[in-house]
Amino acid sequence: MASNIGMMDSAYFVGRNEILTWINNRLQLNLTRIEEAASGAVQCQMMDMTYPGVVPMHKVNFDAKTEYDMIQNYKVLQDVFNKLKIEKHIEVNKLVKGRPLDNLEFLQWLKRYCDSINGGIMNENYNPVERRIKGGKDRNSKGGQKTSKSLQSNNLHNSSSGNSVGLSKISGLKQGRGSAVAGGANSSADIETLSKEITDLKLSVDHLEKERDFYFAKLRDVELLCQAPELEDLPMAVAIKKILYAADTKESALEEAQEYLYQAMNNGEDEA
Repeated sequence: MASNIGMMDSAYFVGRNEILTWINNRLQLNLTRIEEAASGAVQCQMMDMTYPGVVPMHKVNFDAKTEYDMIQNYKVLQDVFNKLKIEKHIEVNKLVKGRPLDNLEFLQWLKRYCDSINGGIMNENYNPVERRIKGGKDRNSKGGQKTSKSLQSNNLHNSSSGNSVGLSKISGLKQGRGSAVAGGANSSADIETLSKEITDLKLSVDHLEKERDFYFAKLRDVELLCQAPELEDLPMAVAIKKILYAADTKESALEEAQEYLYQAMNNGEDEA
């Protein structure tokens, strides 16, 4: 089933926000960046939710910070793939670097796969927080490693932060009412103005993210075309990849590609 998810599948056009919402809703987390899932723990728990009892959660380290600890998580994930006969190679060396695009691509594939199992229907009896706690306790009792609670504590921290923010809002509203009674409706007008500005900013951010995802998909199409076996050694394909894979935004990337293409064309004419 997983082998049928090709690089041009619609799964790879799912945006970052949708992936984060999917993870946070299912696992009761508060991730804000794709690279926060680079440790492999999130992927392991997604498979645990999809196939209850298959993932040895006591081996999953939710507090993994070093590449060594992250690799251990991906070993658990690969063992699960092998057990379920899922033909998916995990690019561990790329994922543990925390690069957003690599991790986004893997999570896009994972979402597509999980959605294909039972129509993507969530297991209502699955308690992600409880599973993380149990996994941490089991690993602590077995190996003496530090109990992994970063994701759980992050969730609890955000919950407590939400409570404090809620209290702050209530307090602010009370103060605002007092000011309105004492000094008129100026505070209400200010609140409405700020609310409108926030709404406008959110709309702008959403628009920019959609535009970014659109152009990223275009670049990905160009990359896949240049990687085709019958085209990848052509001078034009090599020149394009020099630009795509430039280490930074240096201006010389285009110049280097043009120079390479010019030399390749001249060499071809000389041979002819």
